[in-house]
Amino acid sequence: MTSAPERTSGKGLAAGTLGLWGSTVIGLASTAPVYSLVATLGFVVVAVGAQAPIAFVLAFIPMLFIAFAYRELNNEVPDCGTTFTWGTKAFGPWVGWMGGWGVAVAGMVVLANLSQIAGIYLWSLVGDGSLAENVPLVTATGVAFIAAMTYVSYRGVEIGERIQNILLAVQYIVLALFVVVALWKFFDGTAPNPTPFDLAWFNPLGFTDWSGFTEAVLLALFIYWGWDTCLALNEETKDPKRIPGRAALLTTVILLGTYVTVTVAAMMYAGVGEDGAGLANADNADDVFLAMKDGLFGPFAWVLVVAVLISAVSSTQTTILPTARGTLAMAAYKALPARFQRVHPRFHTPSFSTLVMGIVASVYYVGMTIISDNILQDSILSLGLAIAFYYAMTGYACVWYFRRELFTSGKNLVYRGILPLLGALMLTYAFVQSAIDMYDVDYGNSELLGIGGTFVVGIGALAFGVVLMVVWYLVPASKPFFRGESLNRDTEVLVPDEPITYPRSVDGGI
Repeated sequence: MTSAPERTSGKGLAAGTLGLWGSTVIGLASTAPVYSLVATLGFVVVAVGAQAPIAFVLAFIPMLFIAFAYRELNNEVPDCGTTFTWGTKAFGPWVGWMGGWGVAVAGMVVLANLSQIAGIYLWSLVGDGSLAENVPLVTATGVAFIAAMTYVSYRGVEIGERIQNILLAVQYIVLALFVVVALWKFFDGTAPNPTPFDLAWFNPLGFTDWSGFTEAVLLALFIYWGWDTCLALNEETKDPKRIPGRAALLTTVILLGTYVTVTVAAMMYAGVGEDGAGLANADNADDVFLAMKDGLFGPFAWVLVVAVLISAVSSTQTTILPTARGTLAMAAYKALPARFQRVHPRFHTPSFSTLVMGIVASVYYVGMTIISDNILQDSILSLGLAIAFYYAMTGYACVWYFRRELFTSGKNLVYRGILPLLGALMLTYAFVQSAIDMYDVDYGNSELLGIGGTFVVGIGALAFGVVLMVVWYLVPASKPFFRGESLNRDTEVLVPDEPITYPRSVDGGI
């Protein structure tokens, strides 16, 4: 194989901006811990009842295993393209391109959802309730939030980190208050349904229904999603080979502690009944916090509404970051048009990619709202498919990329082989099982083509990526990428800014 081009000046991003704290804050903010609990906790309890805590623990396992894959790959290839770059180096251009598309799809869909939530909660806070049900007002507000957070992302990762420090602090202060007040009311007997703590809540053999178990774990996967943002900012981190991987692992562990603690406190306060404030009340499943806020905080119930609003806005900004950097990397390696590679000369951000992300997310949100809010909600329900898809690909890429080194040490075998493979297999099962469930017309809120709308939207979004990839393949500018010249196993991890002659990879990038 011919030698790879030598490293030059990289992609032009603001190198050395983030430390371990900043990377961890951005990773946590990307998961939107308050909003994630609001959107997921009720449905998990409806699915598995008192086994909700162990469901969150079990869903954490594949996330942790994939976090090790991210860490090991980042140590070797600290490139902001993450799954796209690693997938291409391991399996070649076609697989890598689809990995990048999986990241982009997940980001676009969740941005629409986050902006909608932000709009609803803003008007719930300042109005009498009717404003939050005004669809044009909420939609316009959501688009305004996307525009504002796109601007923050455009201005630079440093200003984004400063804002996220404040927003994340508010979220965790409110979550801490939630836990303290819930436990206080449990112990003084004023909780609506005081339920004593039971170790059986953590019994992995306590699930009585397999479909409920798989549904709960799939839902819980969503609640952890977003920690990989700190890996997408690796080129802007002070120690790009070590800090992003450490931040990813730290983020996942903090999230586990957060979710389990809040879930236990909520169960002790409200119980898992199907009436009133009970966490299994189907009428409250989409937002159990709203059902509990007045009883918990009384006249200060607005604090919880503010926390959800801040969580959604915070995650809106951090969700833009990895997608914009992913498309920047794809353009740098000739997998997308060159304009996506543009970096702002002053702010050192992927300017064009960031703006495109904001515009596409806004158009998608407005379009889905006009066509059918049910389809918009189903696209959010289908998000687990894209997440499981590109996380699993990262796990497999880790094993295959390091395949010649797995047996050189016990550490390599565990962290580069066994754990990433187990995580990838778990997520592959989650993807398949989720797709089967979504195929049912009773799953979700809509029916398309005689099958579940969630399945059509989720699989359709990934399939649309195949169409776009083929279209780009037909463009002459794509040839260096698809021939394995601009990115292959031996390509230097920091893509040069200046045009160079790409040597041909004999094996097509594998």
